[in-house]
Amino acid sequence: MNDKLGNWKRTHRCGELSAGQIGQDVCVMGWVQRRRDHGGLIFIDLRDRDGIVQLALDPDRDPEAHSKAEQVRNEFVLAARGKVSPRPEGTVNPRMKTGEVEIEISELLILNRSETPPFMIDEFSEVAESIRLKYRYLDLRRPALQDNLLMRHRVARTVRNYLDCQGFIEVETPVLTKSTPEGARDYLVPSRVNPGNFYALPQSPQLFKQLLMVSGYDRYFQIVKCFRDEDLRADRQPEFTQIDCEMSFVNRDDVISIMEGMIAEVFLQAIGAEVQLPMARLTYAEAMDRFGVDNPDLRFAMELIDITALVSGSQFKVFADVAASGGLVKALNAKGCSSFSRKELDDLTDFVKIYGAKGLAWVKVTEEGWQSPIAKFFTADELAALNDKLAAEVGDLLLFMADTPAIANEALGRLRGHLGQKLGLAKKDDFKFAWITDFPLLEWDGEERRHVAVHHPFTAPLEEDIGLLDTEPGKARAQAYDLVLNGSEIGGGSVRIHDQAVQSRMFDLLGIGAEEAREKFGFLLDALSFGAPPHGGIAFGLDRLMMILTGADSIRDVIAFPKTQKATCLLSEAPNEVSERQLQELAIRLRKAQK
Repeated sequence: MNDKLGNWKRTHRCGELSAGQIGQDVCVMGWVQRRRDHGGLIFIDLRDRDGIVQLALDPDRDPEAHSKAEQVRNEFVLAARGKVSPRPEGTVNPRMKTGEVEIEISELLILNRSETPPFMIDEFSEVAESIRLKYRYLDLRRPALQDNLLMRHRVARTVRNYLDCQGFIEVETPVLTKSTPEGARDYLVPSRVNPGNFYALPQSPQLFKQLLMVSGYDRYFQIVKCFRDEDLRADRQPEFTQIDCEMSFVNRDDVISIMEGMIAEVFLQAIGAEVQLPMARLTYAEAMDRFGVDNPDLRFAMELIDITALVSGSQFKVFADVAASGGLVKALNAKGCSSFSRKELDDLTDFVKIYGAKGLAWVKVTEEGWQSPIAKFFTADELAALNDKLAAEVGDLLLFMADTPAIANEALGRLRGHLGQKLGLAKKDDFKFAWITDFPLLEWDGEERRHVAVHHPFTAPLEEDIGLLDTEPGKARAQAYDLVLNGSEIGGGSVRIHDQAVQSRMFDLLGIGAEEAREKFGFLLDALSFGAPPHGGIAFGLDRLMMILTGADSIRDVIAFPKTQKATCLLSEAPNEVSERQLQELAIRLRKAQK
């Protein structure tokens, strides 16, 4: 029993009160948002995770409670009893859920005092993120972050309910597992009882969920923490949460149908948005051709146009040489953007250089024709053909990229996304989904001189492409699929290899010999020999999905206790050094890092 509370018991949360409770005696508890002294009358805004309610303290009604209120400061923890009353005429606050009422306080209890916080706990204070993360427990009191975490709870609940109704069961898979370094770097954990040996924290439950399919568990899911020791970005954390699913006796269309139903339910329950089903589908080849990237933002048009054939014979040497060497010349039409200044055009050029491009050609379409340094290199017929191909009109800005196919596509594709944001074409409350299918199964790694898996080594090839594994493996397509939303990949999966011989062949193509495959993945190969069913699955990035649902600018605003971009926790000061004794127990000796 909490002696401080005594016989005090909360009857309502602060944000629950409305005109429907007028006349009721209530008890609320929470934190002081602010206190205002109006020459005798004292008003306190009391906050909890549900909202804010105004307390009114009159010295004539209860002098003791009023005296305590005079001591109160921001972030004191209070309990208050009183009667719900309508606010006086002219003081109603329509911006608050509780703006029609206040509580006329008869008793006040100070549960705890607070030091002056390092920043105001409200939605309007501009606070450096480093300070917010250091005092995260205070930052989490802010209504915006509370709303984000409450929505995250509702999303997780919706996922569990939906998948349960679809026959899935939730199974926890190991957190301490074996290192199989085929993707990003593992986080390693030394074993005290097995000196010199290490566990790895899971990058994904991939192998265990496949084993659950071999075990006959048909439909599995897990909302699971995963870990990757890789360089961080605004939408990436060293530890992240996945909605992880796997199912047996299914093909690609089955997985897509069930999962897009889940996403539609999430959007409906979380923000009341109706998602049109079925979602759009694009093959990888079509996405690259039209948008230059495999995660296109479909909220706006501005598609990339291949003009290689049109410029291959032109007098503009840059374009002609790239076309002759097997490269790609592409363009996009930024409608109505011919007013861009020279500085803005230079900024666009600097932007594409981030993605390896050597430069960016531009044309302003005017009443007099093309205004551009490159206009003089094209004949009238060539200009007419390009205008027609690009649907160019007066006032448009044409942007051109000539390079290797990989660089031309990505640089111009990323520029398209950048322009969509700059021009306000990509609206946060507009949600455009697309499944990207038929990815390449393998890609060539020039440094390692071998093929690597585009997704992971357990992805099955398309049935019609299995023969290519022996003849042209680089042309084989995968039974893989990503779900893209507004230019972000929010989920990815595949139909898995369930035949031991095909899995061994895949390891061989990846340069993983029989002995190495047995050492790293022997338990999986053994399992596939004992009646593995056809199976497939997917994983959604919950953090990234929440970032889109809430409209947050940073993934850190949808995670309770996030890390910085240097993978540190400013609150707990992790990672930190450990004692020599702990290292000795683990049979570990530290070596000074090379500068």
